[in-house]
Amino acid sequence: ILLTGCLSRIPASNPVSAQPAREVSSPASPGRVPQEVPPLTGILVTYEETVIGVTKATRPGVVNISTTLVSTDQFLQPVPEQATGSGFVIDQAGHIVTNNHVVENAEKLEVTFADGSTAEAKLVGRDPSNDLAVIKVDVPTGTLFPLKLGDSSVLQVGQLAIAIGSPFRLEGTVTTGVVSSLGRDLRAGNGRVIGGVIQTDAAINPGNSGGPLLNSSGEVIGVNSAIFSPSGGNVGIGFAIPVNTVKRWVPELISQGRARHPYLGVSGQTITRDLAKALNLPVQEGILLAQVVQGTPAASAGIKGGDKTGRVGNVRVITGGDIVTHIDNVKLKKIEELTNYLDTQKKVGDQISITIVRGSQTLTMNVTLAERPPEG
Repeated sequence: ILLTGCLSRIPASNPVSAQPAREVSSPASPGRVPQEVPPLTGILVTYEETVIGVTKATRPGVVNISTTLVSTDQFLQPVPEQATGSGFVIDQAGHIVTNNHVVENAEKLEVTFADGSTAEAKLVGRDPSNDLAVIKVDVPTGTLFPLKLGDSSVLQVGQLAIAIGSPFRLEGTVTTGVVSSLGRDLRAGNGRVIGGVIQTDAAINPGNSGGPLLNSSGEVIGVNSAIFSPSGGNVGIGFAIPVNTVKRWVPELISQGRARHPYLGVSGQTITRDLAKALNLPVQEGILLAQVVQGTPAASAGIKGGDKTGRVGNVRVITGGDIVTHIDNVKLKKIEELTNYLDTQKKVGDQISITIVRGSQTLTMNVTLAERPPEG
């Protein structure tokens, strides 16, 4: 099973081949009269009109992004490699949002607009932890069609989802589906977990990365990022970074060139009932800290990591560390919730309270968050 970003690396010289559709009719059964198919009415026509309207209104703001990376062959000679992804315009200054994995390590960026015009772009900022990036083009404002950003906090499972992008270099491809689920966890390329991810069955394929996922009002609700597939192709399970994550971090990418993620300085694992029973822990839920990095906010506050090892089944675990149960009185059940809370609710310099269990004691400590060290 593959969880992959949707960046197309098909060489330009190898266009996608399409086989002509062949209509096959079966012989009529004796005694049966063919029934006339009624015309589409009501909800079906409304659905079609919605998709058409959203496509016409937003397609000019969706772009194709071509990247050139330089690698070396077996003789250590430079070999240019081209790949494509998607993106969308967010303002009249020429800023375009896409995925980090679309532009990462690119030597050259070129944007193709819906009208076929092209422009070179420059990288403004990257956030590997959320798989987001911002690039910028210098073109007349009249050629830019910024898309409206929606609100991913009000999404409901089952509502219409429309994806626009350039799968397999087929620019301006529109696919539709629904919001299949909300609040998924998706691991970014640098290993960090992105919380609150949108799952959709709108077809997403290589080349769709960085393109918008839209609602029925034509508002961006997510950035198409990855697919879950046993074969590498679309099987109806795609993931999009929620637009509220875009709205939180893109301003920092534009102003500072990076995202300043709040940092505590701990690592650990989710406590399950089996783990609690095997290690005879005093609680059934929370986060068992394995390591507290020296010189970090957690270490300065006196929070402790593990100092011995134990075995749970065939797995060796680090034990003896503090158990985190709450942050700012919000109960934590798994390690991903801690990271997601800091990234969505807090900023560098904010003070938080952390409730820990240490042996038979329950302690509350105040910690001032620092900036997470650069990575990815």
